[in-house]
Amino acid sequence: MRIHQFPYLNDNYGVLLHCPHTNETAAIDAGDSVAYLKASEATGWTITQIWVTHHHGDHVAGLSNLLDETGAKLFAPDSVGRSFENSHSLAHDDHFTFAGADIQVIATPGHTLDMLNYYVASEALLFSGDTLFTLGCGRLFEGDGPMMWSSLKRLMALPDETTIYSSHEYSVANAAFAVSIDPDNQKLALRQQEIAAMREANEPTVPTRLSVEKQTNPFLRAADPAIRVALDMQDAPDEAVFTEIRRRKDIF
Repeated sequence: MRIHQFPYLNDNYGVLLHCPHTNETAAIDAGDSVAYLKASEATGWTITQIWVTHHHGDHVAGLSNLLDETGAKLFAPDSVGRSFENSHSLAHDDHFTFAGADIQVIATPGHTLDMLNYYVASEALLFSGDTLFTLGCGRLFEGDGPMMWSSLKRLMALPDETTIYSSHEYSVANAAFAVSIDPDNQKLALRQQEIAAMREANEPTVPTRLSVEKQTNPFLRAADPAIRVALDMQDAPDEAVFTEIRRRKDIF
C-alpha cells in the first residue's frame, strides 16, 4: 500500500492510505476537509473510507463535509459515528476490511475516553492518533495515568517493526523533555540531534518505529532503572512512574 502524509492546521498530520490494486483510499481523521480534498486531488486517490481516531475538533471538524464530498464509509468511535449515516461504530478489538486487508481496532483511552487506534498487520502499520507520538504520548484530558499506561502497553505488544503514524508534530518539544529525565541515554541524545536537523530542514519526524520508541520514548519506559532513579521512584509500580512522567511533561 502507499501512504501520503500531509500537514494541516498548526501541527496536525493527515494521512491517506491507498491500495493501487483496488484503487481504494482511506483517510485517517478529517480535521480539515479542504486539506484532505487537496491531498486527494494531488495524489489522484479517491477517498473511499474515513477512519476517525477520536472526537476532538482538529480530527473531526471537516468530517461532515468530507463525507458529503466523497460518499466514503465512516469507521469511528460511537461518540462520532452515531451522528452519521453509512457509519460503522467501533470498539476495542473490532475488525473491518480495507482493500482486502484486515484492520484491527485498538482502543487506547487516556487522551480521550473514545480514542481508537488502527493497526494494519499485513503492512505493519499503526495509526495512533493522539495516543503515541514520536518521543511522546497524548495529554490526559479525559482519562488518567493508569488508563493511559494500560493503553500504551497494548501498543507496546505490537511487533517492534511496526511503523507508527501519529497526528501531530511535537517531536522537538518531546525530545527536550525526554532528555531532561533520561540524560544518560545515548540513543536518545542522538535522536534529539536527528530530530532537530529534520525540523530545521522542514522534514516531518512522523512516522516513527515502535522499536525506536521503546528505546528512547520515556512514556514507554516506566520500567527503565535509569528513569526510575532520575525520578526517585525505584520501587514504584510502572503505572505510578508513568503517571509522574506525564505530570512532569505537563509542566515542562
